[in-house]
Amino acid sequence: MRSGLIAALDVGSTKVCCFLARVQDDGSPRIIGIGHQLARGMRAGAVVDMEELEHSIRASVDAAEEMAGERVKSVVVNVAGGTPASTNVKVEVAMNGHAVNEADIRRMLDHGRAHNETADRELIHAIPVDYTIDGNEGIKDPRGMYGERLGVAIHVIAAAIGPVRNLQTVVHRCHLDIESRVVSPYGSGLACLVEDEKELGVTCIDMGGGTTSIAVFLAGQLVHTDIIPVGGHHVTNDVARGLSTTLAYAERMKTLYGSAIPSAADDREMLKVPLVGEDEDGAANQVPRSMLIQIIQPRLEETFELVRSHLEHGGFDKLAGRRVVLTGGASQMQGVRELAGLVLDKQVRLGRPVGFHGLPEATGGPAFSTCAGLIRYAMAHAPPAKAGRKAGGGEEAGSGFGRFGQWLKRNF
Repeated sequence: MRSGLIAALDVGSTKVCCFLARVQDDGSPRIIGIGHQLARGMRAGAVVDMEELEHSIRASVDAAEEMAGERVKSVVVNVAGGTPASTNVKVEVAMNGHAVNEADIRRMLDHGRAHNETADRELIHAIPVDYTIDGNEGIKDPRGMYGERLGVAIHVIAAAIGPVRNLQTVVHRCHLDIESRVVSPYGSGLACLVEDEKELGVTCIDMGGGTTSIAVFLAGQLVHTDIIPVGGHHVTNDVARGLSTTLAYAERMKTLYGSAIPSAADDREMLKVPLVGEDEDGAANQVPRSMLIQIIQPRLEETFELVRSHLEHGGFDKLAGRRVVLTGGASQMQGVRELAGLVLDKQVRLGRPVGFHGLPEATGGPAFSTCAGLIRYAMAHAPPAKAGRKAGGGEEAGSGFGRFGQWLKRNF
């Protein structure tokens, strides 16, 4: 478990959020700095305006730094663009009867990564899901075990190089180093899911502004990810077009009066809708709430049907069990949970970050799941550069002075 300051940067289609945290003595993270801004320059998880996005990131990080009284040098950042693709690879190596060591595991993981590297896609994650020795499955950690053949199933996630490099460039322009990159649904799952859910099988659906992302966990590991380019902003656009109003007012109506499930009283409740292009005191329509819901419901139904078809296409519809956790800002609308249960035919609950101290109620909801999950990922994964210098078998760790320095740190 790592210590020190951890900085997480969630660059979404509708908002940019930065959390700063420190790990407490009991191993739980305490949030000490929070900053979030309206995202400008992002669309469907991809950068469309570098200047605008740079301003949003700088403002968000500055607010978090001021609240925490700390300076940030490196961040853990999410990846939502570049259509991250998920594949499972199996690798086997001959052991010739000797005990499995760190070098054997590293050799297999490197082989799995090399197998999936292509010119147009960049590797984001290579997660070992399950080890086998001589065909015996379910081994969590094979180090020290004996056998003739060692195998591993690796979950590899790669994204298109262009969108990933664009995001990296903007973050570097803010004078920040990238410590790790995490696909958005993986981060959301780490923040919201409990251990039993991940063990028994669960699908985490993160409903963002520009994208809806899926993460399937089974036997405690991430086994499948997918991203659909449809989100809450598409619902807002539908409302604005259908009622001929501004995007800002459509968002307000969706948030205050929107629902995914119709009710008997909807026809009696009338809403005042200002027309686009008119003055504030100008022409306005009176429409029943049922009309608003008739616009919202089909788009959300389509979103969940796309989720179901993507899970079926990947072969994880039945494999992931009957448990679904909804998170993300667009999941907070009234009736979304019930609609998801009807379309997906699964048990659905609303997920929010769990196990975080110092997280105010305003930023502790489903909309902030990805940012909280980045903190949890960083706690379990030391940054590559530091890991290499301290314990990765590099020059410092291997030299006599390096070992003596480590002994001093451990004992004094």
